[in-house]
Amino acid sequence: MATSAQRIAVIGLGSMGFGMATSLLRAGFAVTGCDVSADSVARFKAGGGQGAATPAEAVRDAEIVVSVVVNAAQTEAILFGKDGALEAMAPGAVFVSAATMDPEIAKRLAARVEASGRLYLDAPISGGAQRAAQGELTILASGSAAAFAKARPALDAMAAKLYELGDAPGQGSAFKMINQLLAGVHIAAASEAISFAAKQGLDIRKVYEVITASAGNSWMFENRVPHVLEGDYTPRSAVDIFVKDLGIVQDMARNAKFPVPMSAAALQMFLMASASGMGRDDDIAVAKMYAQVTGAPLPGASKRD
Repeated sequence: MATSAQRIAVIGLGSMGFGMATSLLRAGFAVTGCDVSADSVARFKAGGGQGAATPAEAVRDAEIVVSVVVNAAQTEAILFGKDGALEAMAPGAVFVSAATMDPEIAKRLAARVEASGRLYLDAPISGGAQRAAQGELTILASGSAAAFAKARPALDAMAAKLYELGDAPGQGSAFKMINQLLAGVHIAAASEAISFAAKQGLDIRKVYEVITASAGNSWMFENRVPHVLEGDYTPRSAVDIFVKDLGIVQDMARNAKFPVPMSAAALQMFLMASASGMGRDDDIAVAKMYAQVTGAPLPGASKRD
């Protein structure tokens, strides 16, 4: 449980960041939220938090800064851009980066932060918005012992599982990219399978029941296919997230001269869905794209959006 002296800034109040910030509030921290959306900041303040208009304003007096943005470019802007966080952070404060990014970029960002006398924890997250709100995320973290020690109270409030994956930033990001490789392939495979089943004239609700009780099941099939059954492509995690993440996998693999044909094929399916206007739809909208191309009768997929 936090003491009254422990102050945390959460930068990025999207579906994940908002849940993480509310989990920290629930644990007793004094939490300041910051987001480009004034409505998100107002909503957080209505729930008992404090609000800030810029990263620099948010991090003043904070011992822990949790950055929950989409990618490395946004993380860099938060740290070093106009009204950026780094110069306003107290010496010895820790910057916890939850963004999914190339491990080499995580290393470079960490070096710049640590050269300034602050700490950096490479801590990408997994689990979705519901688990974020419940304080039950999985956090894949790496960094110095000092960074872990400073960030631990917040990590414990946000995570059901905290993996300490090494003493160097970049290692947490590398673990996350292996997860994203599998997640992207499994979503693409689930999309292909449920669309193919519909094209065969099968009862797709019965297909879901059978597959989730059989060896062909995956966590992504079980979690995402209900969205298809309801024709609900409201984004929990968007198609364009996997365009980004599987693109990072391809870059990493090319640099390592390591073949990744399965994730390369999955990337093409996400790219096709994005190019079809579904980039901001739920990531299982790859199934909707299959249905529109093939005429497979899926709910909510009879016309191009």
